[in-house]
Amino acid sequence: MSMSEFAVLASEAGGEEHTIWPYVIGGVVLLIFLLLMAGLLAFAGGREHS
Repeated sequence: MSMSEFAVLASEAGGEEHTIWPYVIGGVVLLIFLLLMAGLLAFAGGREHS
């Protein structure tokens, strides 16, 4: 099987089914980043610049 045939098969196989999982994973990662940013602001919020 040549590389172009493999590319055609791969492109036909993907994208057929729409699932919610990419949005769930993205939401979890966004939540983690927001929690980390809130922790950073809470920790450094009262400090003066050095």
